[in-house]
Amino acid sequence: MKTDFSNPKKLALNIAVVVAILMGVLLIIYSFFGDTLGVWWYLIITLPLMFLFSYYVFKFTLEKFIYEKIKVIYKTIRNIKSARGSEQPVITGKTIENVYEEVVDWGNRKSKEIEELKQMAQYRREFLGNVSHELKTPIFNIQGYVLTLLDGGLEDPAINKEYLLRTEKSINRMIAIVKDLESISHLESSELKLNLEKTDLVALTREVIEYLEIKARKRNNIIDFGDQYDKPVFVKVDKERIREVLVNLIDNSIKYGNQEQGKTTISFFDMDENILVEVTDNGNGIGESELNRIFERFYRTDKGRSREQGGSGLGLAIVKHVIEAHHQTINVRSTHGVGTTFAFTLKKA
Repeated sequence: MKTDFSNPKKLALNIAVVVAILMGVLLIIYSFFGDTLGVWWYLIITLPLMFLFSYYVFKFTLEKFIYEKIKVIYKTIRNIKSARGSEQPVITGKTIENVYEEVVDWGNRKSKEIEELKQMAQYRREFLGNVSHELKTPIFNIQGYVLTLLDGGLEDPAINKEYLLRTEKSINRMIAIVKDLESISHLESSELKLNLEKTDLVALTREVIEYLEIKARKRNNIIDFGDQYDKPVFVKVDKERIREVLVNLIDNSIKYGNQEQGKTTISFFDMDENILVEVTDNGNGIGESELNRIFERFYRTDKGRSREQGGSGLGLAIVKHVIEAHHQTINVRSTHGVGTTFAFTLKKA
């Protein structure tokens, strides 16, 4: 008959029965051979036997009880971790300590995963809200311009061309948002393969400065190097992606720099194996509470003013992903009323 080890009361009863039987057997032996053996010899023989027998009975029953109790839980955890339902749990040695540590570790990791899932769910809700908000403005603008033209504005030369130009501007904004979303999607899914090549960072930066020079001049902004870089500074990067990084950072410094006499400064510093690049403006700066969020998608420190300046609101998020795809880091520091500096590293060629 199989012993039931799943109930503490039955377990205690089984042990008591076994010990009682043993005691009874020993008493019967003593009643027959007590005079021959003597009390002391009897005690010397029976006490060690009693000790060993009780020890192994208790040990066996307790281990069996523990095993039966935790077997299902332990097996479930192991199967979840290994994703192999046929694997049998191995419970040997320090059973309680090993299983306890593994269960606690498993529980902590699951709690962490749940928190991450909650954060991701919140992030998805915010992201969808931001996307709909960013796309809603140009769509409504286009709708308004088209309806005005259809209601007779098309025949009015005073407004038809102007409204068509405004429509084109809204369409371009939508295209920019979609392109930036596609870029981030590729970067996050690791589908984008970097084309690493030896690149002169000074020459690349000069190209970006020339590209943004007209825009900077319109906003009373000067773009310049922090030093005289007469020699090339070679780095091993994806040239087009780093061009995108420089365009985004310098364009931001033009938009949010000092509106009366803005200045953007680009500097390079030798950091042994890496080159540190800094893009500094002399704008109003970014609040300390916002510094940790500026690389989030669509996050804007000044939402109204930022949308007036144009752009998709995804530029800094793309910058961060590109730099991290190069296995490098980017950070930002800012002082109110003084300006903001974006600093990132690139590996030397």
